[in-house]
Amino acid sequence: MDQIKIGKFIAECRKKENLTQAQLAERLNITDRAVSKWENGVSHS
Repeated sequence: MDQIKIGKFIAECRKKENLTQAQLAERLNITDRAVSKWENGVSHS
């Protein structure tokens, strides 16, 4: 699983919907920091 590609995909989808990281996080009931980590390919594993 390529976390960088996944992160870029998440960011691209978010931007197409004109959402900030904070707005996406609120919709998913997570922190904006988690969205940032996803988009930057950072993992907790």
